[in-house]
Amino acid sequence: MPRIRHTAAFALISLAALGLTGCGSGDPATAPAGAAGPAAAGGEIPTDDVVSSVREDKTAAKLLPADVRASGTLTVATAVGNPPSSTYLPDGRTVAGTDIDIADAVARKLGLELKREVASFEAILPALGSGKYDVGTGNFGVTDERRGTIDFVTYVNDGQGFAVRDDSTLRKVTDLTQLCGLTIGTGAGTTFEVTLEENRHRCSETGHEPYRVKTYSDQGATWGSLQQGRSDVVMSTINGLRYAVEQQRGVRFLNEFKRLDVGFALKKGSPLAPALRAAVNGLEADGTYERILRKWGITASAIETSRISPPEIR
Repeated sequence: MPRIRHTAAFALISLAALGLTGCGSGDPATAPAGAAGPAAAGGEIPTDDVVSSVREDKTAAKLLPADVRASGTLTVATAVGNPPSSTYLPDGRTVAGTDIDIADAVARKLGLELKREVASFEAILPALGSGKYDVGTGNFGVTDERRGTIDFVTYVNDGQGFAVRDDSTLRKVTDLTQLCGLTIGTGAGTTFEVTLEENRHRCSETGHEPYRVKTYSDQGATWGSLQQGRSDVVMSTINGLRYAVEQQRGVRFLNEFKRLDVGFALKKGSPLAPALRAAVNGLEADGTYERILRKWGITASAIETSRISPPEIR
């Protein structure tokens, strides 16, 4: 859902945001959806290996298109910078996150070598249509609008939520008209920007000052705008918000607003979809899927089964 430039590990981004202003709790299996678990505790990014033990599933691999099976590779474009979905380790080069582990495990399940290229969020979906990449990852939410041109293979459930500074009087946003007159910071080219723009007119229709939408291509800049008071609210992914507020002082997660399935993005009609779905379901069956989500503190975002381009959650 959100886009981000590949800059540095999220811990460093958070510190930078804090510097501008002054400048995933307990068992994640029982934590609320997206609650901070080991991925957020102490500000450290987990590095335990939960993928290398995955073995090829011959049945799933047989579903691969002939050209992919012959090449032995899976080309994946990854948008990095919205932990726990994706981030950089402190070396500034190594990527990590839920998207990373799941994609790596799926490639192993299919007996393929994964070739990953970091790309900006907004560039990935158009590039799929051109055939530049086989698959895109970036916490892409499954919406009916996107399903018109892109296929998805789901692997987690996330969605839209809000965060504010501790001094905010907002307690829960159940309707976007509650934001009238405020400034909302969010990622450019995301479902959040679309949702906000599509509903902005409702403020005027109810006699209120419209809210203002500020978009950023960098997650650190989004949080910096909140910390500095240039934004009143941040709208982003549920899991990302829960993770982020554990890394920064003076901000709090407000509430979930809307749930969305998240999936691998593929060119419309891609013959890869059945193989990817079989691989994800195979990871669920052998326990790898749960281990990945537990590692990143988002077990409550697990799905029961992977699906191809399901309808948007309403």
